[in-house]
Amino acid sequence: MTITAPRRFPDEPDPGRTVEWFRRLRALPEGQEKQRLRAALLEAWLPMARRLASRYQERGEPYEDLCQVAALGLMKAIDRYDPERAGAFASFAVPTVRGEIKRHFRDNTWGLHVPRRVQELRTVVRAALNALGPRTAPRRPTVEELAAHTALSGEDVRRGLEAVHSYRLVSLEALLNPHVPFAVGDVQGAAEPGYALVEDRESVRRALAALPEREKRILYLRFFRSMTQGSIGAELGLSQMHVSRLIAQACARVRSHVESDQAAAGPERGSADVPS
Repeated sequence: MTITAPRRFPDEPDPGRTVEWFRRLRALPEGQEKQRLRAALLEAWLPMARRLASRYQERGEPYEDLCQVAALGLMKAIDRYDPERAGAFASFAVPTVRGEIKRHFRDNTWGLHVPRRVQELRTVVRAALNALGPRTAPRRPTVEELAAHTALSGEDVRRGLEAVHSYRLVSLEALLNPHVPFAVGDVQGAAEPGYALVEDRESVRRALAALPEREKRILYLRFFRSMTQGSIGAELGLSQMHVSRLIAQACARVRSHVESDQAAAGPERGSADVPS
């Protein structure tokens, strides 16, 4: 059986010299000489870290930022590597640097906090889109096709698809198109509070129509003319306490009528704002 040596890239220093440097590094006490040797190792292996960083350039992060993250991973590998216990330094360092870059994407580049499970679904679904896209072109792969390819449920595929398009936030002031003077915020829908007010008024209007004439008159004077209960009593020949009881009874009837109508229509809307 033929055993092949691990592939060595041109940007990787000589393995024998690297092992010797690490042995010296482990033998040195803390001090300036040890710091200089650690810096020399970092400089020697930095091209390898930058090569690994370049593989993630298409994910939206600046290349120099990725190189900084890769250099941090390389420094962690240098501090943890033991030439007497581990194999070649490259075999130890590459997974460490890649892990640091992936951790950076997972923890620092999402515009919103997204659960790790959803991030994992995004990665799987994104890979499936790339794999199936050429086969289904010009249309996009369906949820069913993605689920069959990834062995995920349809619900998990939908979550992954949502995350694929939610990686970064877009400013409401960003232009939709360089040739169209409309920003994202210009085409966003918004809840119109006037609609709810119209519905509430119509609901109360029907409830008021069912009241006796005296109660209608009292509510009109109280809530539309802003008269006091005493003034209403003087106009109608009633005591202030009697007017108060009639207002409470009338409001209770209106509320009950509105809630009955809305219960029959469904649970979409809450009760109207009926005075109590």
